Amino acid sequence: MPSLKLKAQILNDGTIAFGPGKADLLEAIQKTGSISAAAREMQMSYRQAWLLADAMNQCFRAPLIVTDKGGASRGGAQVTALGKKVLARYRLMQRSLETAAAKHAKALMAELAS
Repeated sequence: MPSLKLKAQILNDGTIAFGPGKADLLEAIQKTGSISAAAREMQMSYRQAWLLADAMNQCFRAPLIVTDKGGASRGGAQVTALGKKVLARYRLMQRSLETAAAKHAKALMAELAS
């Protein structure tokens, strides 16, 4: 069954400031309260998750994620108010793009070989 997959990315000086993977990471951090737990949930290394979080924080006017020092009973990460705002706006943009493209995608998919 044919389907449509759109991948919207926000670039800042050639760096992907935000995209579907970073949105998923923000949601996982929001859910778990931790970069490492979010990384495990997404089946990625902590280093990769940390690099994505750092890139987001560097690209926006204020951090999207803040962290507390780690340790046995401390540590964690929170999505900031700006992070929540960026995430919500991005998800809205994704839905708008899918809606706008649906008619054209349907017509294109009708031309696919079975």
